[in-house]
Amino acid sequence: MSESRDFCPRCGDPIPERDDPLPGMPRERDDVVCDSCYFEDFDLVDAPDEVQVHVCAQCGAIERGNRWVDVGARDYTDIAIEEVSNSLGVHLNAQEVSWGVEPEQVDENNIRMHCHFSGIVRGTPVDESIVVPVSISRETCKRCGRIAGGYFASLVQVRADDRTPTKEEAEEAIEIAESYIAEREEKGDRDAFISSIKRTPNGPNIKISTNQMGSGVAKQIRERFGGTIEEHPTLVTEDGDGNEVYRVTFVARLPRYTAGDVIDPEDGDGPVLVRSNRGRLKGVRLASGEDYESAFEDGERPDAEHLGSAEDAEETTVVTVEDEYAVQVLDPVTFESKTIPRPDYFDPDAAMVPVLKSQSGLHILPDEAVEDADE
Repeated sequence: MSESRDFCPRCGDPIPERDDPLPGMPRERDDVVCDSCYFEDFDLVDAPDEVQVHVCAQCGAIERGNRWVDVGARDYTDIAIEEVSNSLGVHLNAQEVSWGVEPEQVDENNIRMHCHFSGIVRGTPVDESIVVPVSISRETCKRCGRIAGGYFASLVQVRADDRTPTKEEAEEAIEIAESYIAEREEKGDRDAFISSIKRTPNGPNIKISTNQMGSGVAKQIRERFGGTIEEHPTLVTEDGDGNEVYRVTFVARLPRYTAGDVIDPEDGDGPVLVRSNRGRLKGVRLASGEDYESAFEDGERPDAEHLGSAEDAEETTVVTVEDEYAVQVLDPVTFESKTIPRPDYFDPDAAMVPVLKSQSGLHILPDEAVEDADE
């Protein structure tokens, strides 16, 4: 132990002995002052005169610094407590500090925070109570302002190759877009939103907040249905740094042929029931039951004739099984007996089979293809 100084330089009273600071640690300037003089100017808590909380009246986000943060608040008391707590500072020399905050709701936009602190300073118990007024300012965040103004950076158009998307395809594409954006929102991306969805006779038009998310939605739609994506950028403005800003239209073009369609690739081996058309068109030959895969890559389509779909199939009677290559059935329209190819998936014990009648003749369809078409 060593004596710091004999007398307080302010009042002249003797100063008790204190420990020297640890090696490398500076001595506090106020260490030379007696306890009485020290506590005359001592503040246990440093608090602002007022705290303003900026809240978006639409989404409940609050402004912190230069950005908006989602908190989903409707009762802002907890937010006010948090903001006041973050704005308070406790003296570095205080030890064993305990504190509490009690809100007093003055009106809808004003809360008084009663803050109570206690601790040990220079071996002396100290406590302090302060009141911090909190005002709630309701505004509109940048995101909600953009949504209200119909802002969008990308347009996703869902179309189809040489046909119109079905109602089911259109609604599922919309669900894909909404799910994709919702997932981004859940991860805290405040730039993620859909400005509008318009259902047109040619397919949905979906306006999305950023080009990156527009591209993501288009890719998800292609992953689900197959087909291609076309990008059409349009220069709309320049940002503050002189960089060109583009709005991009993404055309998610669904394939011409989809699962359940019956086509004739015109390669001499007969019609094909399409199973899928993602990347490459795949299906099954109706004459033989063999698997079919188009040699065309994604974005291209075989030169094929559309004969119908599994939805057009009708149940008809099996007259007789002629051999391993042929079966005789009744024409569902004329009720004449017709000998047609027997595919591998044909059940020789079946009394009834689903058939599709087209300009190229009668074709037996797999049972599961008809069941899927009926769902």
